[in-house]
Amino acid sequence: MDTMRDRFIATTSRLLDEDPRLALVLAEISRDGFDRAERAHPDRVVNVGIREQLLIGAGAGMALTGLRPIVHTFASFLVERPFEQVKLDFGHQGVGGVLVSAGASYDWPAGGFTHMSPGDVALLDTLDGWTVHVPGHPDEAETLLREAAAGNDRVYVRLSLQSNDRARPVGGAGGFSTVREGAGGVVIAVGPMLDNVLAATEGLDATVLYATTVRPFDGDALRRAVGDRAAADVVIVEPYLAGTSTGAANDALADLPHRILGLGVASEELRRYGQMDEHLTAHGLDPHGLRQRIDAFLGR
Repeated sequence: MDTMRDRFIATTSRLLDEDPRLALVLAEISRDGFDRAERAHPDRVVNVGIREQLLIGAGAGMALTGLRPIVHTFASFLVERPFEQVKLDFGHQGVGGVLVSAGASYDWPAGGFTHMSPGDVALLDTLDGWTVHVPGHPDEAETLLREAAAGNDRVYVRLSLQSNDRARPVGGAGGFSTVREGAGGVVIAVGPMLDNVLAATEGLDATVLYATTVRPFDGDALRRAVGDRAAADVVIVEPYLAGTSTGAANDALADLPHRILGLGVASEELRRYGQMDEHLTAHGLDPHGLRQRIDAFLGR
């Protein structure tokens, strides 16, 4: 199976051929994959070099001319390093674009903490008007990317090497989907965390919701999953900073007694970088670690 990043390159290259409104802005990362597209569309495929602030500024400038920019690099260089430009050049100026990241929270551990971005979604939460997609499979990434490219708003698409075994229907209204129903608590699995969550909750009387669009947060789907219970126990498993969505879930359940457990990447920096699977285990995001913490929270 190809990776989400592979699919992004192939899909964006086709979209550039199909839609003259689209432009692509790069900062060296993934440039080799877009060699043909750069030759075919030299006026709409721009590599600014290792200048991430310029990357965002150039994309927003293209948007001001009426183009639909797709802006791409590693998450730490796309959201964190040029955050002021994301805030002002896109948000303050009121223009749209599609930011597509690679690297996620620890996709390339050998690159060190400079190439890790567990706080990217939490950082975007400080800004208004961003849709955030977290696909869990290359097919889902393609669907969400095509939908984002066809729109006019501000969209962040977070790609990862971690992937679920199979794709699920996504896009459209962008709501959470029900994967498993139960009478106990509700567990929300975000993007590539779904397979581990399903393994961790096997045999538990719990509802599992799947989320690939996390902003806006689908509070209505959470309320439907809770149903007519007098109180709610909710676990949110996210592949980025733990607790990023607990506030949104609290808001959705404001009129109902509830408890929320936010599981994800800890804020502690793991300085022995290892491999991606080792990071999952260290943060308790493997099936065994998730089962232990979900069991403890639900009182089993």
